[in-house]
Amino acid sequence: MYESIVRLENQRRLYTGLSLVLLAVVLASGYTTADSMNSGGFIQGLEKFFDYPGQIVRESFAKGWEFWGYFVQYFPALIETLNIAIVSTLLGGLLAVFLSLGATRNLDVPERLIPVIRRIMDVMRAFPELIIALFLIFVLGARAVPAMIAVAFHTAGALGKLFSEVNENIDVKQTEGLKAAGGSWLQRIRFGVLPQVLPNYMSYLLLRLEINVRASAILGFVGAGGIGSELSRSIGWGDGAVTLALFLMLFLTIVVIDQGSARIRENLLKNQGGHS
Repeated sequence: MYESIVRLENQRRLYTGLSLVLLAVVLASGYTTADSMNSGGFIQGLEKFFDYPGQIVRESFAKGWEFWGYFVQYFPALIETLNIAIVSTLLGGLLAVFLSLGATRNLDVPERLIPVIRRIMDVMRAFPELIIALFLIFVLGARAVPAMIAVAFHTAGALGKLFSEVNENIDVKQTEGLKAAGGSWLQRIRFGVLPQVLPNYMSYLLLRLEINVRASAILGFVGAGGIGSELSRSIGWGDGAVTLALFLMLFLTIVVIDQGSARIRENLLKNQGGHS
């Protein structure tokens, strides 16, 4: 028995090694082919990697104090991006709660409904925000509403999956006690499930907010408004000082949100541990 296990393990290692060698050969040959078809070449392009960053830094220094005025000028665009991210996170999170409750087996949900809702969440996660936003912009026009819908749609699918996993790990004794006392399904959810899962819900919601700020900025490149649209315009016009100012504004905003969200999640987990 032991010898057969060792033999199988050696075969697995052999197949893994051969697969890695084959993958390396394919990557190397693909790189050679792509590099030969390129007008410049990877090595030549790598040497010029820092030319554009250096150019926008020099232009920013040349602007002097005028550079810091861009932070005030484009602050409304940053607020628009934050509004898109916050509203879409709240809407997507609310929809995710309902989806997750219908996709959890230990909550007395009809068995036939569970796989349907799970496949719906799979579809919602499968399409990137950018694809959804491009379609909605074509239908609704270039503004913030398509971006908000796209981010909320993807958020609902992603958070719904995470929320359902949280629901599956609850202590079912509380819901069973409420059921034995004659409590309705809604009462069991309200008093037996939500008090257990809300701290984890909030933690995942804050984490998703960080992701949605970045997504909202990226959607600006396709006409969804906000700081992404201004960034796309400044790059297209070759205005390096504005580009750097917008990059710094977005970077500092994400840092603040990341740090604030991390602190809130840490406090929630501590409080959850203290009550348990």
